[in-house]
Amino acid sequence: MTGIADGRVVIVTGAGRGLGRAHALAYAAEGAKVVVNDLGVGLDGTPGSDSPDGPAGQVVDEIRAAGGEAVAHGGDIATSAGAASLVAAALETYGRLDTLVNNAGFLRDRMLVNLDEDDWDAVLRVHLKGHFLPLRHAAAHWRAETKAGRTPRARIVNTSSGAGLLGSVGQGNYSAAKAGIVGLTLVAAAELARYGVQVNAIAPAARTRMTERAFAGTMAAPDAGFDAMAPENVSPLVVWLGSAGSAGVTGRVFEAEGGRITVMEGWRPGPTADKGARWTPAEAGETAWKLLAEAEVPGVVYGAG
Repeated sequence: MTGIADGRVVIVTGAGRGLGRAHALAYAAEGAKVVVNDLGVGLDGTPGSDSPDGPAGQVVDEIRAAGGEAVAHGGDIATSAGAASLVAAALETYGRLDTLVNNAGFLRDRMLVNLDEDDWDAVLRVHLKGHFLPLRHAAAHWRAETKAGRTPRARIVNTSSGAGLLGSVGQGNYSAAKAGIVGLTLVAAAELARYGVQVNAIAPAARTRMTERAFAGTMAAPDAGFDAMAPENVSPLVVWLGSAGSAGVTGRVFEAEGGRITVMEGWRPGPTADKGARWTPAEAGETAWKLLAEAEVPGVVYGAG
C-alpha cells in the first residue's frame, strides 16, 4: 500500500470502532503502519463483552487482510503506564513514531443537577487525561529525537466536538472535556513546534456509538446515495493532518461532517468599550447591554459528535 502516509507510523486511540476504526483503516490504506489502541469498553466506559481478540485485534485483522501493517494495543491510555506502553508499542514494533491521533472516549450524559462526581471524573479522565498522557509521552520521544539531531515531521490530531465549541445540553462533563482538548491543542501547538511537532484538532460529526442512539433520526444511514454521517467521511482530513503534506498547519481546529470541512475561528474580540477608568456596576451593566446588542448571537447548541 502506498499513499500520502506511506512509511509513517501512526497511533490511533479508541480505534476499535466508529471514528477511530475508520481513521486506522484510512491511514493503513494510505501506506501507514498503525498501532490500533482500544480498551474494549462499553459506551459508558464499563467493561465490554467483546470477542477474545477485542475490537483492536479485529481492526488489526482487517488491516492485515487488506495487505497493511498493524499491531493491537489494549492498554488504558488514561494512565501514565498505559500511555507510555502505547508509545513503546510503536517504537518497539516499527522503530519510530510519526503521528498520534487521540480519539478515545465515552459518554455518561446527565443534566447538571443529576450529574454525579463519578460520572464527571470518568468522562474528563478518558477524554481530557486520555489526550494529555499519550501526547505527553509522544512529545517526550520527539523532543529526545530533536536533541539527538533527528528533528521529526511529527503530527498530533486531537478530537474535540461541537459540544466542546458551543456546549451541549445534558453533556456538561463531555462538553467541558472537549473544550479542554481545544485548549490543550493550542498550548501543545505552541510548545512543541520547536521539536518538529504540529498539533491540530477536529470537531467531527458522524455516526458512532456515541451519537446513533442520542440522535437516531439525524444519524440514520440513507437507503441510497451519499451517507453523510458515515465516520469514514471524517478520516481523509485526519489522514492529511497526520501526514507530511500538512506542513505548516498547526494550532487549528477543523469541523468535519459529511463532505464539508470548516476551519473554526474560535474566540476572537467582538464589540468593546473602554472607559479609561473603573466602571460602576450600573455603568458596567449598561455598557454590557449595549455591547451585547452589537454582538453576534451565539451559535446553535450541538449534540455529541
